[in-house]
Amino acid sequence: MNRLLLLLPLLLGFGGLGALAQQQPAMPASTSSPAALPSAMRTYALRLAPGQDLRQQLEAFVQAHQIRAGAIVTCVGSLTQATLRLANQEGPSVYRGHFEIVSLVGTLSINGSHVHLSVSDSTGRTLGGHLLAGNIIYTTAELVLGVLDDVEFRRETDPTFGYRELTVHPAQPKGPAKKPGRR
Repeated sequence: MNRLLLLLPLLLGFGGLGALAQQQPAMPASTSSPAALPSAMRTYALRLAPGQDLRQQLEAFVQAHQIRAGAIVTCVGSLTQATLRLANQEGPSVYRGHFEIVSLVGTLSINGSHVHLSVSDSTGRTLGGHLLAGNIIYTTAELVLGVLDDVEFRRETDPTFGYRELTVHPAQPKGPAKKPGRR
């Protein structure tokens, strides 16, 4: 047993299993999707104030910073109104009261964002769905957003169900577009 305890750091961090795990190839890409694309991430931390609309503020931030590929790293806060599109429903469901934000996840892009929200009420009952406009901040929403500068998210129609789904592409260089025929 003592020998195992002495070998454990070697196996986990100094060239043993830790190194072996790092040498494993990435999961193979499916034939219908491109391989996963790596990207460095930079982050923004922000706080939303009482009365602001969570979805509208996220979209405004994405547009103001021209985010082509981003993700919600974390969010905590509270709402007085939660407006969600529940699974397999066409229209919004609106809930009024005091709710804790227990999860906010999604992809962000000027080309279309896809965000899910889960909230709990004062009894701990939790519900979630697609984040729509109409999620009003009660005391705060504290967010950390990650921006991936090396990739671009787009929404393209997937023939399987006909929905506009996420596609990941290498980022196009920023800057003014060159006019065709000019050097």
